[in-house]
Amino acid sequence: MRVFDPLFVFHRPAIVGVVNITEDSFSDGGRFLDPAAAREHGLQLWSDGADVVEFGAASSHPRAMAVPSHEEIRRLDDVLSHEDLRAVTVGIDSYQPEVQRFALQRGVAMINDVHGFADARVWPDLANGSCDLVVMHALEGYGLVTSPGIPCGGAMDTVTGFLDGRTQAMLDSGVDPNRIVVDPGMGLFLGKSPTVSVEVLRGIRRLVDGPFRVLVSMSRKSFVRALANCSVSESGPPTLAAELFASLSGVDFIRTHDVAALRAGLDVLSALAAEPAP
Repeated sequence: MRVFDPLFVFHRPAIVGVVNITEDSFSDGGRFLDPAAAREHGLQLWSDGADVVEFGAASSHPRAMAVPSHEEIRRLDDVLSHEDLRAVTVGIDSYQPEVQRFALQRGVAMINDVHGFADARVWPDLANGSCDLVVMHALEGYGLVTSPGIPCGGAMDTVTGFLDGRTQAMLDSGVDPNRIVVDPGMGLFLGKSPTVSVEVLRGIRRLVDGPFRVLVSMSRKSFVRALANCSVSESGPPTLAAELFASLSGVDFIRTHDVAALRAGLDVLSALAAEPAP
């Protein structure tokens, strides 16, 4: 059975590289908690081909420790204040309004909120900024992920219903639509069953064909590991397979831990999709 037309038009997505300045991220907790280590890793991801390097100072998985906003800001400031990062396009991952305001003051290029900017009090500040705003579909109102998830079947209706409502509210508050990026959430952000993430990834064209740019983040996540029956340390190849599938579906951004592998994979797809020389 043919899955893709060999004459497809390939839209190369931008790469968002992930740096977790945390003690307990599921994939690399503790590795980059030291500011120097975080800066070095961010610079490496930039060198590897990231279009944006995203720093996050708090985890959101079910067993993560809560991090006060002032501590998030301290961790981020210790990293971003270094002059080595001035040439890097920086993003921030946080759902706390105080941290988002800090990011706006820092002039970052992207703010990623795993709860889709749930606190309306920060919307006027966001509207006055200029960075991209990643509005992720959220099972939770706020805080760590604890929900059992979306039932299988109709998951895209749930995702699009949330994103339609939240993005419209942000537009009504004055946010420029050209700054909005939508993210369906994947893995535990959709639920414990890998089937739901598969359903959403297969249906991602529904978002791609919508009014906003689309970001997906599947790197090392639970559903990829379940499909491949592998550990986090073994999840590089299956992650890349899912990321390349998403790129063929036309998404605009892919958020990943392994920038070099994704860049190489996209290079190959770009070459294969190029028009043959006359």
